[in-house]
Amino acid sequence: MKKILILTANPKDTEKLRLDEEVREIQEGLQRSRRRDQFEIIARWAVRTEDLRRALLDHEPQIVHFSGHGAGERGLVLENNAGRMQPVTGQALARLFKLFNDRIECVLLNACYSATQARSIHQHIDCVIGMGQAIGDRAAIEFAMGFYDGLGAGRTYPEAFEFGLSGIDLEGLPDIATPQLLLRSVADPPPPPDPPRPPDPGLEFPEGQVPLDSPFYVERYNDQTPIEAHCCREILKPSALIRIKAPRQMGKSSLMARILHQARQQGYHTVNLSFQEADDEIFSTLQGLLQWLCASLAYGLGLPAHLDRYWTDEPLAKKQKCSNYLQDYLFKQLQAPLVLGLDEVDRVFQYREIASEFLGMLRAWHDAKKNDPAWQRLRLIITHSQEVYVPLNVNQSPFNVGIPIDLPEFTPAQVADLAQRHGLHLGEGVRELTAMFGGHPYLLRLALYALAAEGVSLGDLLATAPTQGGRYGEHLRHHLENLNQHPSLGDAMYQVVSAPGPIQINDQASFKLKSMGLIRPLGDRVEPLGNLYRLYFRDRLSP
Repeated sequence: MKKILILTANPKDTEKLRLDEEVREIQEGLQRSRRRDQFEIIARWAVRTEDLRRALLDHEPQIVHFSGHGAGERGLVLENNAGRMQPVTGQALARLFKLFNDRIECVLLNACYSATQARSIHQHIDCVIGMGQAIGDRAAIEFAMGFYDGLGAGRTYPEAFEFGLSGIDLEGLPDIATPQLLLRSVADPPPPPDPPRPPDPGLEFPEGQVPLDSPFYVERYNDQTPIEAHCCREILKPSALIRIKAPRQMGKSSLMARILHQARQQGYHTVNLSFQEADDEIFSTLQGLLQWLCASLAYGLGLPAHLDRYWTDEPLAKKQKCSNYLQDYLFKQLQAPLVLGLDEVDRVFQYREIASEFLGMLRAWHDAKKNDPAWQRLRLIITHSQEVYVPLNVNQSPFNVGIPIDLPEFTPAQVADLAQRHGLHLGEGVRELTAMFGGHPYLLRLALYALAAEGVSLGDLLATAPTQGGRYGEHLRHHLENLNQHPSLGDAMYQVVSAPGPIQINDQASFKLKSMGLIRPLGDRVEPLGNLYRLYFRDRLSP
């Protein structure tokens, strides 16, 4: 007879789990199996550290099942005498389980981020199962049911593991890649220790635009075509208008900087204007916005503004005055084409009364290139994050002409490459990072910097990432505030993070959530960009 020791802990200062349901399902599943007489289940609740040691000594089980919370590198979460969290490290668990390696055959850690402890225990126990990332309550229960159904039918531990995965898969839950099986025959040598950390390769903290000479800039591709090279060719054409669209911190400004750099290498004049740098009062009137644009252009080109000469009291439209300023003053001062980068144009979208006029002027400048050689000296780059909901006539919009560039996420291969540039060789850790952060460049770079420069462990990073106090807290709170300010978007996001798989939501919510970088479209359906958003918003957005 095999003894199964089930240990549970749900401290009062942790999220409530359905542990009683998990234990009941295991008991009922084995009771109905044809080999039920070969198993004895012993359950211990609210386990403290001394309870763990005493239970192993008293019962000498062959299978140890832990159900509760995990905290990555900090350890499995047991309870202290006050019923609060008491993390137990992998090193401490390995020391304890070493004393029972002649009796225990399998250890199942059914807790979030328990892969770190599983690897430690596996030094002494031949079969150990841990969770590589967070696992939902329902998925944890389905995995346990499938695992013990397999054992009850006389299957081996690896086969029972596959039955557990099948249980998750049959329910359509997104946690299929979370359980990890560590298996070794008795004759196999223990795993080698982790290699020493390589020397610091001169790391840079990820903040804003990636410098032109940075070794951590990753070029992206659309249909095997390098995006940067494509844009750098297009900007040399007289008709050039490049529209770069991507959520915040996805690399729009870094790509624009490289296009402008290539233009300067060709002898072109360049000016980069960020609308985030403009004061709110500038957007109070169309004239204020256009005069700011003209003065900023002159300053960027090293020319006196001379606004008084071109912004006279003549009865001309404000857009005409702005266009005349470029054509009659700026262009005549330049010996080469001008590449104008307009960064974060979304800022204008908030001011609907002036946005349609301003955007219509940009379209007019582009159309003027067809018949007026003077305007062929102007090349435009526009970046924005949001979908454009400003009412525009199809012939007055700059967003249906030119070259559209939709920046994609990093692929797993690019994440692995970027990790190596940080001096890291993560192996399976690449999959864990992309599962948590999707292919979001900034979130991934912040994670890799923490691993390489600060010595944070992968398990600890993943455990704390979706928490208020983690290094992503400010980023997550920013999005939470936006969602709370727009209840319809908050409701849609709650549907997405609560669903077991991709779902369909209304088109407008889908466009806006994608613009915010929170979701990934999959045909007509969407899913969270990464588990970071699923785990954080699932408990903080009301249905």
